[in-house]
Amino acid sequence: MTIAEGVKLPEATLLHMGDNGAEAVALAERLKGRKVVIFGLPGAYTGTCSTAHVPSFIRTAKKFADKGVDEIICVSVNDPFVMKAWGEATGATAAGITMLADADASFTKALGLTFDVPHLGFFNRSKRYSLLAEDGVVTRYNPETGTGCEISAGEHLLSQL
Repeated sequence: MTIAEGVKLPEATLLHMGDNGAEAVALAERLKGRKVVIFGLPGAYTGTCSTAHVPSFIRTAKKFADKGVDEIICVSVNDPFVMKAWGEATGATAAGITMLADADASFTKALGLTFDVPHLGFFNRSKRYSLLAEDGVVTRYNPETGTGCEISAGEHLLSQL
């Protein structure tokens, strides 16, 4: 599957660190009847992800809420422990962004968005993107085409609403 506007997101179980440890999050249930922003990126604590992509959604979180977005979710092919620590370190968690781990890359693979950079130890990592899903159907999709973070940034997606 390649993700596109008008397509229903695939079933996926992602991981979130909760009060009782790692918790499974059934994405389809989380999206049901809701307007949700999802953005994916190559990895926690990596350069552009930490200095540009996550901060763009921290800056725009309130404006998304004002436009009726119920939740902003950051997805990365990492483990839930790393995603929790990264969310706290960047301020994403404090801004209300949900940090979810796609530990086995199954969601990212189902979207058709994996890539590898072996010399960095990146295997089945997520290409950079942002999307808006309404009741699980993609209504806006912004895949990043270069190495930066312009098309997939929070400000760009916000401008489309």
